[in-house]
Amino acid sequence: MLTINFHDFPLAAGDRVLDLGCGEGRHVINVYLQGDVVAIGVDLNHRDLLTSRERFLPFDQASANKHFYLQQADATKLPFADHSFDKIICSEVLEHIPDYQSVLTEIQRILKPGGLLAITVPRAWPEKICWWLSEEYHQVEGGHIRIFNGKQLRTDIEQRSFTFYKRHWAHALHSPFWWMKCLWWKTQDTNPLIKLYHRLLVWDLMEKPWLTQTLEKWLNPIMGKSVVMYFKKAGLDAGINYSSPLQKGRPGGDSCS
Repeated sequence: MLTINFHDFPLAAGDRVLDLGCGEGRHVINVYLQGDVVAIGVDLNHRDLLTSRERFLPFDQASANKHFYLQQADATKLPFADHSFDKIICSEVLEHIPDYQSVLTEIQRILKPGGLLAITVPRAWPEKICWWLSEEYHQVEGGHIRIFNGKQLRTDIEQRSFTFYKRHWAHALHSPFWWMKCLWWKTQDTNPLIKLYHRLLVWDLMEKPWLTQTLEKWLNPIMGKSVVMYFKKAGLDAGINYSSPLQKGRPGGDSCS
């Protein structure tokens, strides 16, 4: 289930692309499959990285022109050199991090001038319903610690020499699912209505039927669970060395290539 739309976030051959807070690999694996790129996923959770590696293995393509790496790292202190990446994805991450401003500063540092950034966070009003229905939803370890105002987040990013160029919403059909999970938080694993709705979402994901795909497209501007924003970093700077290494050391940790 992708939140980023690669039509709005086009990749080019040779791009170095970072999925910051990659979780179990949904975006970083798809980046790798887009073409001849270097796809790197970073996350603080070692278990999620292991899952991401396991999910990647069936898609591994022996090629000298594309590479896949995973690394455990803190998003507020990234082990990469300045101007290391052509594109950065940060999807459903900032709502988990107390000092999200430091993450934005790191993104600004490691993205090349002229590079593209895709940021997604939970949309405010569907998220507020989740918080209202269940305290546990936002109090679990590693859960959401804030509800973002989309306009304020856009301003935070634009103040770091980024130009906003596109916004859309995603996953409208997931909003009711999470409202039900929050409403019946203690019995969500056994609730028959939640199980039935989950089957619908899996069917939509696997089969992509016209009915649900069209319904979600219509509903996304109204009740999409995620807001997706795209930015371009201020133009090319003279004297930038684009042949600098990808990071201060070699990609390490849990890695696949």
